Amino acid sequence: MPDRTAVNDLAERAMRSTLLSLSHRRALGQLATRVPVTRPMVRRFISGETLDEALPAIRRLHDAGMGTTVDVLGESVTAEADARAAADRYLGLLDALAGTDLDRNVSLKPSQMGLGISPALARENVGRIAARAVETGAFVRIDMEDHTTTDATLELWRAVRPAGEHQPGAGGRDVGVVIQAALRRSDRDVDAMIEAGGRVRLCKGAYKEPHDVAYADKAEVDEAYERLMLRLMRRGNYPGIATHDVRLIRRAIEVAKAEGIARDAFEFQMLYGIRRDLQEQLAGAGWRVRVYVPFGAQWYPYFMRRLAERPANVTFLMRNMWRDRGAG
Repeated sequence: MPDRTAVNDLAERAMRSTLLSLSHRRALGQLATRVPVTRPMVRRFISGETLDEALPAIRRLHDAGMGTTVDVLGESVTAEADARAAADRYLGLLDALAGTDLDRNVSLKPSQMGLGISPALARENVGRIAARAVETGAFVRIDMEDHTTTDATLELWRAVRPAGEHQPGAGGRDVGVVIQAALRRSDRDVDAMIEAGGRVRLCKGAYKEPHDVAYADKAEVDEAYERLMLRLMRRGNYPGIATHDVRLIRRAIEVAKAEGIARDAFEFQMLYGIRRDLQEQLAGAGWRVRVYVPFGAQWYPYFMRRLAERPANVTFLMRNMWRDRGAG
């Protein structure tokens, strides 16, 4: 009789692979954004399609004692005009946040800025955003996409990071980047970022990668994440511990307390709509928590990756959708 755990793991991997493949289907994404029934499902993970719709969610998190990083959804642009327009939306976002008491902290994707068209175009666009961030006292995080863009993304980070002395801690006027623990190369990338004093958000990785460049087994990914997390906590510049994994969060807290790592030396980062109970619990206990808040009409790829990270989300969302329909 087959082992139930092994069967469940195989089924989850198959579901994850399917969802990640669907995330690249542009035609399906265009259809999904037009079907009204998808909206209640999407709003669990997306704060709105416009900044005006997203601001109340950002405000609620702020009032609950949590930080935010705001993402204008969009990726893999193929036209220079679209990349420049995406950068302009970020300039508008930074200006809007500067007029409030909310966190001046944003995240962006290199492919949205035109990295796939031209590295020079991406440098120009992200450079404009970084310059505006310096003017407004904001912090910019460059997200990491699949492994084929890792080197180009790190080069982009080096090119646009503001010149001058970068102070350790959570302040603005700097540019950070993301490292994915699932990639086999990430040990050396983390070491390089520590040496450079760079701000790292450490995540597990949400892309379908070949086995020769990424760990496929969950236990291997978790082991790599813990190793890199502790290295960043001990030697890094205000790392973002981006995970919903309770075991890893408890491990971080255990090490921080045992080794006297200050609570303001790092922060936990989580996604909007996922484990809100855990976010509130950590913030209530005095740990720093930042929530990644996405908004925009181009939500489909992001939404599918969130489902793929935890296929049980599919069942959860479908159950709630049918319950809402029955109540109507």
